Amino acid sequence: MAIAIRLSRGGAKKRPYYRIVAADSRRARDGKYLEQLGTYNPLLAKDDPERVKLIEDRIKYWLGVGAQPSDRVLRFLDAAGIMERKARNNPQKAEPGEAAKERAEEKASKAAEAEEAKKAAEEEAQNAKASEAAKPAEEAPAEDAPVEEAPAEEAAAEEAAAEEAPAEEAPAQDAKADDVEENAEENAEEKAEG
Repeated sequence: MAIAIRLSRGGAKKRPYYRIVAADSRRARDGKYLEQLGTYNPLLAKDDPERVKLIEDRIKYWLGVGAQPSDRVLRFLDAAGIMERKARNNPQKAEPGEAAKERAEEKASKAAEAEEAKKAAEEEAQNAKASEAAKPAEEAPAEDAPVEEAPAEEAAAEEAAAEEAPAEEAPAQDAKADDVEENAEENAEEKAEG
């Protein structure tokens, strides 16, 4: 039978209180135990002597017969000077998990893409400024500006023609209206005669 010296939880909800017990390692955490070896009240201040109480002679007995303390109980025993706790080193403790590494890589790649796009935009703006500075010097002798004004004059002439066309149609519509009035008068005369 493997014996463990461990904590067994008691107390109310959100108000924990632990017994330090010697128990069969296969039993439930709060189940049957062999002997109570002390208490631990985490709600008390760290410097309070009532926070951790140990029955040292019984703990030494159980350690002598091969009981293995849990990590938390080993800390208590080290603080009391009963058993020395070796310092542990976990070099992977500070490393992020796989998902966090993937998120960091995605963030770095997006930042690199944004930086490249920004540089490309700056280069494009510089090229545009350089080309604009070069164009006026080349265009001045050619004098292409008057050629561009001719299509504008043609467009203005077309608009004027479009405005005149409806004005020409308006008298035709007036003539039709006059014909209708004449027909109405003739019909009225025929009825008067008849």
